[in-house]
Amino acid sequence: MHKKNIDVVVLSIGSPLKVGIYSDSLLIQEIVKEGKSSDVLPLVFRDIIHNYKISRVFYAKGPGSFMSIKIAYVFLKSFCILKKIKLFASDAFIFNNNTPIKSVGKSFFIKNPNGISIEKIENYTMSEFVLPKKLDLSKFSEDSRPMYIAPAV
Repeated sequence: MHKKNIDVVVLSIGSPLKVGIYSDSLLIQEIVKEGKSSDVLPLVFRDIIHNYKISRVFYAKGPGSFMSIKIAYVFLKSFCILKKIKLFASDAFIFNNNTPIKSVGKSFFIKNPNGISIEKIENYTMSEFVLPKKLDLSKFSEDSRPMYIAPAV
C-alpha cells in the first residue's frame, strides 16, 4: 500500500494539543486531543505514521506553556532525527492572529515590532490557537529551538 506524503503541524502550546495534516500545503485533517503532551503526542504520531508518510514537521516553538514546548521539541526533534525528516518552527503568534498568549497569572506574552515582551493585562480572554487552512512555509524556519521567554515556574 502506497502512503500519501503529508506535512504535519503541531500546536503544543497548551491544552488541547492540535495537530494538522497537510497535503500540498492544504489542511486535510485536524486532530485535537486533551491531555498532557507527553502522553498524547506519541499516540497521535503513531496513528499518523500508520496512515501517511510524513515529509516535514512544523511546530509552534513558543511562547506558551514551558513544559508543553519542551516536551514537543524533544519528541519532535528526536522523531525527525530518527525518520530523517526536517523540523521547522515558528512562534505561536502565527496561530492566534498575533494576539496575547497567556504567561503566568495575569501576565501575557505580547508580540510587537521590537520582539516579544511580557505584560500584565486585566480581564483578557485569550484567543484560540487555530491551524491555518493553507500552510505558509515562509512563516517557518529551520531554527527549531524552543523559544523560552520567561523562566520556568
